[in-house]
Amino acid sequence: MEKPKKVLLINTHLTYPNWTEGTLNNSFIQKAKDFFVAKGFEILETKVEEGYNPEEEVGKHMEADIIILQTPVNWFGAPWIYKKYVDEVFNSGLNSQKFLSGDGRTREDTTKQYGTGGKMQGKKFMVCATFNAPAEAFDNPSQMLMQGKGTADLFLPITSNYRFCGVEIATDYNCFDIFKDGNIAEVLENYPAHLAKVFDL
Repeated sequence: MEKPKKVLLINTHLTYPNWTEGTLNNSFIQKAKDFFVAKGFEILETKVEEGYNPEEEVGKHMEADIIILQTPVNWFGAPWIYKKYVDEVFNSGLNSQKFLSGDGRTREDTTKQYGTGGKMQGKKFMVCATFNAPAEAFDNPSQMLMQGKGTADLFLPITSNYRFCGVEIATDYNCFDIFKDGNIAEVLENYPAHLAKVFDL
């Protein structure tokens, strides 16, 4: 009997009382859960704010076929608790050599590139993010702030960790302008279609 596929959902929302309570990020997590359960996946879950064990997180990553980071964008990145999570979990994965073995380069073969030592091939990673920024701030050279760069550029410090370990990066999904004019209900409703497309489900 074929083993069920597994998805790891990492929620890195950071609560600021009376300002950001995490309701929207929780809604995206629930949409993802419902989608993957319907597809026969087993759900692995981590809510970073509630604590975690780095070695257990390494185990979850190794079990998972798909890894999704659900995050608000705070000052152009994930909340600081996610950086702590990454440092602790990925260092554990490096120390145990489960995530990677070195950086890919060898003295014997100088053609091997930096960042090719990963052991997590066959897995996929995706970012799902909530923004105060409007969608038109991205991929538009006339916009002063991002100067034509897109969300994939913004998330490069996050996705590079996974690519470094051999994981394939799927196209991110974003909910923009959440405090002003964003169409949150529609974006939430369309999320399963994005998941189906990028993960071929």
